[in-house]
Amino acid sequence: MGSLRYQEDFEEEKNSAFTWEVQANSRSYNSQFKKKSFLCWQKKKHQSNVICTAKYNVFSFLPLNLYEQFHRTSNLYFLFIIVLQGFPEISTLPWFTLFAPLLCLLIIRAARDLVDDIGRHRSDRIVNNRPCQILVGKSFLWKKWANLRAGDLVCLHRDSVVPADLLLLASTEPSSLCYVETADIDGETNLKFRQAPPITHHELTSPRKMASFQGKVVCEEPNSRLHHFVGCLEWKGRKHPLDSGNLLLRGCKVRNTDTCYGMVIYAGFDTKIMKNCGKVHLKRTKIDRLMNRLVVLVRAWPGARGGRGPPGPRGRLQASVSLRADGAAASWDGSRRTAVWQSRLLLPR
Repeated sequence: MGSLRYQEDFEEEKNSAFTWEVQANSRSYNSQFKKKSFLCWQKKKHQSNVICTAKYNVFSFLPLNLYEQFHRTSNLYFLFIIVLQGFPEISTLPWFTLFAPLLCLLIIRAARDLVDDIGRHRSDRIVNNRPCQILVGKSFLWKKWANLRAGDLVCLHRDSVVPADLLLLASTEPSSLCYVETADIDGETNLKFRQAPPITHHELTSPRKMASFQGKVVCEEPNSRLHHFVGCLEWKGRKHPLDSGNLLLRGCKVRNTDTCYGMVIYAGFDTKIMKNCGKVHLKRTKIDRLMNRLVVLVRAWPGARGGRGPPGPRGRLQASVSLRADGAAASWDGSRRTAVWQSRLLLPR
């Protein structure tokens, strides 16, 4: 009864969600699949194994960083004051005396973001340049992780890190078992075992046979479910069911297994661990959010009264909690010019 229900679930998922096709040792076949990118533009469905977790590049750093910095309401407020100082009729001091400190603040924060992002670029470069053995012709050659593509066959040894989501094909252990450590994925230090399908365990016993392997994996689209995988292996006119027990996830380490072989199913940002990472979003602290509300409150409350503070205790309460940036007071003395900057908390008089 249980096996019959499993077969029914397998057939249902196959008909509804099995739209990802990868053929072994055939980059030309895998590169023919396209997906819609933007409007009528299309890009390759199977991504490369290159990853990039950095937020900026050479062209996007300046506009994107300014966009993030002016999400702070205080920066917008001071920019608005600087614009008003450009009109001589209402100006109380030269506009550049206000612009200089704002520019310094933007530069300091941009430099901090740039240093952090350079660290991310270096980390990505180290990961993308890690070596692994890829089947080229009839032998396994050392290549970089960045050179991996869907459908490539990979050879891994003891203590190796899995470079992509792989279908385990064979190993040197009995019954083609492979023991892996997933501490970098889910934090669990106990070893888990994965097993190759029986058909590949018996047939793929040498690099020459692996070079002639033309099996095709039809499975679900890339997703973030780490412990779920459903698909089938089509080879020699037969279909063999696959599940998460046949999959080696990117980031796990091979333990207690001398050698194992796998076929790349998902690469790069299609891997399950990268699907769980998500995009890098702009982070704001609670202090940032509180200051944004305070700046809006301070500027909106007097404006609603036509520039007059509310009378009585209410006005004194508003004055006591409102933080106001005064601008600059300039004192001129002959050939000397001194700019004195002050910020004060208005207290009730």
